[in-house]
Amino acid sequence: MASISSSPRTVEEIFKDYSARRAGILRALTNDVEEFSNMCDPEKENLCLYGHPNETWEVNLPADEVPPELPEPALGINFARDGMNRIDWLSLVAVHSDCWLLAVAFFFGARLNRNERKRLHSLINDLPTVFEVIAERKPIQDKPSADNGSKSRGSMQRTSDVQAKSTAKLADESCDEDEEEHGETLCGCCDGNYNADEFWIGCDICERWFHGKCVKITPAKAEGIKQYKCPACNLKRHRP
Repeated sequence: MASISSSPRTVEEIFKDYSARRAGILRALTNDVEEFSNMCDPEKENLCLYGHPNETWEVNLPADEVPPELPEPALGINFARDGMNRIDWLSLVAVHSDCWLLAVAFFFGARLNRNERKRLHSLINDLPTVFEVIAERKPIQDKPSADNGSKSRGSMQRTSDVQAKSTAKLADESCDEDEEEHGETLCGCCDGNYNADEFWIGCDICERWFHGKCVKITPAKAEGIKQYKCPACNLKRHRP
């Protein structure tokens, strides 16, 4: 079973421990796969796959002590051996092994600060996972090359510029149409010309338009008015 032989403390020591344990597990699932498979007899009790800091592997029963000295790998990897295709079974063991390797690494890294944990994760993330190796899946390349990066940024910039120009064009066209529609409109109070930059409100009775400031109506206040009547129409309504 797993043991804390060297108690790694620094980022480099923890990553070295992680890499060695990972190498042992990879050996079990690739070069030593027949031996590993034979040891995972479904008739036996719950078995675990351990990777050790000296790059060896071991199939054994879980630790007896509670809580264990280290996080424990998945139990019962032997039970599914004969009930699945070999590659599916190995892939399942690989996924659980990846989880265990990360658990052990961050168990050792419990006292690392934020930047150190980030650096440890970065180092680990640069390696393909056990699952990716077993399933023959190539890791997705997160970091594009300098050329690709510049091309991508250039493409994004061009797209952004086109979108910005398109939006500006639509806004200008909308303003032009608005200006054309109300170009000859005069405020019913001050006789000022229509300006799209100012708030206007139309009377639902006489259909004349007014500056909001002239009739003391704000955009917020206008939202609560179902039918607007200008001052003149209000006077007409209240005349005897």
